[in-house]
Amino acid sequence: QVQLEESGGGLVQPGGSLRLSCVVSGDAVDRYPVGWFRQVPGKEREFVASLSMSGGLTYYADFMKGRGTIWRENSENTVYLRMTELTPDDTAVYYCAAKRDPVSISMIYTKEELFDYWGQGTQVTVSS
Repeated sequence: QVQLEESGGGLVQPGGSLRLSCVVSGDAVDRYPVGWFRQVPGKEREFVASLSMSGGLTYYADFMKGRGTIWRENSENTVYLRMTELTPDDTAVYYCAAKRDPVSISMIYTKEELFDYWGQGTQVTVSS
């Protein structure tokens, strides 16, 4: 059974950076396309970044382009998201997700309803 566990959130000052981790258990992380989403209470969950199962194809939400990086470390069975130039608008609970049985190893997924496995989330707070 696949489980995802996020970590690395916390309090950071505006302009700072943060690296989030998502440890995958129960299966190899490179068997799935993966993604990061975030949610503020009372608002819709929104897409942040996505990585294909193979080939290293990535895609980022407009607000994350140029300051976000998603990657895998297969030896650690972990997905990472590094964010820089953080602002208070980045304050949210961040979730990692994985999709089972992808159609293509190079496919990118950005819609939350297409992902099957989710972590519990990690809180990121950007404040001075």
